[in-house]
Amino acid sequence: MVAALRRNGPATGSGWRLPPLHLGHADHLVDEPVHTGSGVRATVDGREVLVGQPGFLTDSSVELSRLTARIDQLESAGHTVIVVAADGTARGVIALGDEVRPDAADAVAAMRRAGMDPVLVTGDNRRTADRVAEQLGITQVRAGVRPENKAQIVRELQADGTRIAMVGDGINDAPALMQADVGIAAGGGTDIAVESADIVLLRDEVTAVLDARDISARSYRRTRGNVALAFTFNGIGVPVATTGLVYPVWAMIAMAASVTAIFINSIGTRPSLLFQAISSVGR
Repeated sequence: MVAALRRNGPATGSGWRLPPLHLGHADHLVDEPVHTGSGVRATVDGREVLVGQPGFLTDSSVELSRLTARIDQLESAGHTVIVVAADGTARGVIALGDEVRPDAADAVAAMRRAGMDPVLVTGDNRRTADRVAEQLGITQVRAGVRPENKAQIVRELQADGTRIAMVGDGINDAPALMQADVGIAAGGGTDIAVESADIVLLRDEVTAVLDARDISARSYRRTRGNVALAFTFNGIGVPVATTGLVYPVWAMIAMAASVTAIFINSIGTRPSLLFQAISSVGR
């Protein structure tokens, strides 16, 4: 039953997602799965099937008392627990583990050194979120967050004037990406996340966030330098030209020099950009 939902309607819009599952028999999905933000509801072979977080099944009037001990045990071990129910009866649990990327801890440490304060916002339970946050060295954790509440958390963090960059890859991250001052879609993200973001990372690595910040900072410095150069040349050249003491040819040379200076400043230490720009002309 779970495989049928996974095959016909991956839970990319919920607070959880299942790994690839293989069908042991031909389950027939009667209607399209309904995503609620913390689970999925659908009809499989004439049976109403619910798959999602324990709270989702409890809200759907499914009794979980006989699974409570097992759920607590798995959550204490740092797993995200998904409960499966059919026809109003809990049938079992699925434990999902969060694998921390090898470069994540170093990336978070680098963010702190750069003056950023990472906040972990997740739909996972508190114990799972705390375990991951401890491994990464993150002190601020918002756990059990429903997809529709992520944007609200971003607004709360922005309330005191703090500039927020949001990194996400799923459908449920799109509103928060749009709300943030800078929305960053991680590599391999969904189309709606990519469309909602200001920056799209081509590498599916945490360190790519730092690379994007460094590139943005360098670009900003170059832009400020170019504006300063333009104002300097025009601030001096225009008043002098109005006196009539400068021959037109010298005025043209000065204008060409100002444009060249800005161009060189833009290229910086990467002259290869010049040849790339020239080779792209006419494409």
